[in-house]
Amino acid sequence: MKWIPITVLCALSALLSTPAIACQGDDHVASHTQSDEAVTPYILNTCAISGEDLGSMSDAIVKVYEGREAKFCCQMCVPRFEKDIEASLANIDTQIIETQLKFYPMTTCVISGEVLESEDMGGAINYLHGNRLVRFCCKLCKSDFKKDPDAYIAKLDLAVIAQQSEAYPLSTCPISGGDLGSMGDAINVVYAGRLVKFCCQMCVPKFEANPMATIAKLDAAWMAMHKNTKHDHNGHDGKSEHHHDD
Repeated sequence: MKWIPITVLCALSALLSTPAIACQGDDHVASHTQSDEAVTPYILNTCAISGEDLGSMSDAIVKVYEGREAKFCCQMCVPRFEKDIEASLANIDTQIIETQLKFYPMTTCVISGEVLESEDMGGAINYLHGNRLVRFCCKLCKSDFKKDPDAYIAKLDLAVIAQQSEAYPLSTCPISGGDLGSMGDAINVVYAGRLVKFCCQMCVPKFEANPMATIAKLDAAWMAMHKNTKHDHNGHDGKSEHHHDD
């Protein structure tokens, strides 16, 4: 199959501050890279401090620290977060890694092809590029990744599409409710390590306006499908490194 970049998509502003999204419909694929001035979005559905569902007490409170969003269930959580911002941001990273590990599509290093978790290599390194989990067999591969991250993220996106298409838990578009395939080939979007399928390109901007609402719906569908089995493709913790690409 020939892959041709999509050059026309709706502008995303802050939501595209992480290169965690790629779209594929018919024979098309596109990835989005991080803007120097963009704010890295918060990609959890729970409060950065309490762990409560966002919106459970009132509208979520949004703050920006070091170019990154953090969201809170209430005003009381903000000073607790700000007491040690570095530790609080690291805690967010840990939660992001834990969430995306469940969906990580590769058992080998995206750079070297070596098996992850190899004892000879010292175990896998979990690394955040923006808000996207990338796993390496060693620190040398992490350095190679930084030379051309877009190429390796694109490779990772294709692995996500291939793997998660096999047992995708929804038969309808999460935006329109229409049957997938009813308007031609489904549009595939990779966001926060998850594959999301849409009935048409027009639904993608609506998703982009509030992606985490759809991600919550998709995660619930995965959990329901796998409630009797452990849905954890590569559930090893590895060694986590909380970096957001200087």
